[in-house]
Amino acid sequence: MLIGVPKEIKVHEYRVGLTPHSVAELTALGHRVWVETQAGDGIGFSDADYQAAGAQIAASAAEVFANARLLVKVKEPQRSERALLGPQHCLFTYLHLAPDRAQTEELLASGATCIAYETVTDRHGGLPLLAPMSEVAGRMAIQAGASCLEKAHGGRGVLLGGVPGVPAGKVVILGAGVVGSQALAMAVGLGAQVSVLDCNLDTLRRLDARYGNRITTLYSTGSSVREQVLGADLVIGSVLIPGAAAPKLISVEMVRQMLPGAVLVDVAIDQGGCAETSRPTTHAEPTYVVDEVVHYCVANMPGAVARTSTLALNNATLPFVIALAGKGSRRALEEDPHLLDGLNVARGVLTCSHVAASHNLPYQPAREVLQQL
Repeated sequence: MLIGVPKEIKVHEYRVGLTPHSVAELTALGHRVWVETQAGDGIGFSDADYQAAGAQIAASAAEVFANARLLVKVKEPQRSERALLGPQHCLFTYLHLAPDRAQTEELLASGATCIAYETVTDRHGGLPLLAPMSEVAGRMAIQAGASCLEKAHGGRGVLLGGVPGVPAGKVVILGAGVVGSQALAMAVGLGAQVSVLDCNLDTLRRLDARYGNRITTLYSTGSSVREQVLGADLVIGSVLIPGAAAPKLISVEMVRQMLPGAVLVDVAIDQGGCAETSRPTTHAEPTYVVDEVVHYCVANMPGAVARTSTLALNNATLPFVIALAGKGSRRALEEDPHLLDGLNVARGVLTCSHVAASHNLPYQPAREVLQQL
């Protein structure tokens, strides 16, 4: 298989689709890999490292796209990259199409086969390719929130852990999935007062059994979310419906009534965000203020710790890349129903029902489209 790894071009995105170790695994199996020059420079992987692993170095993204059939990336293709896609390509990356109609339409027009990391499943019903970055983002959410709470960054001037004689800051976590549970662990470790809301009682029981009276677990309803958010120093938005736009749990009116200088870290921003006031930001300009509430809505949070994130992501994606390269996309998808769950777009057809519902577009079940690949 001809495999391509372009350099990521999203603002302050230093992750890379394949590490030199992953490339070495693929070339040992007889595959040819093109890596765009300097693709890994930002996290200490040089062109020489990739060449030693058996890769060929391409001078530009255009050269990578021209030579490769399987493209392995991290973030969704930007407009200039989408212009290089064609029916011959299989794209394997994060897509997050539900809040992004422009990308959805351009991927459909390209004719490419597009498999989204975030909707690939496992036999337990989990999302194995989303989980590593969710773990990173959950841990980072508390770090980012603690920093934003400092007065110099527009926050309330609250230390999350407090000090003797002064109460700890109040952290509210909406959603107790991978992001929420990782954020919870970090917040508890800092000594914050933590409340976590979820609509899965089994999840709340598990967290209660682990943390006991160090946290408060609450069933998520409109009134419980409102009550907790209005009294919080830091709110972590970590709700997820796989493949679909995030539900809007925090209204404009609620933001107006939050504590002045409170912070909202909306980790759900990749799927549109869970607050009506949320909009994507970048690592270059990570925050903005609405009604005296600091919003941190960076759409690629794990990119800030790009080396850790790349290594963690490759641990999860490499077996799927090997399958796609060794079997071809059609056979790999036919033989693995969990990988098939990741198919979002194929040959001009939308194959993810949640994305179709978000944009009011027609779709076909993925298995019906396989014969066209």
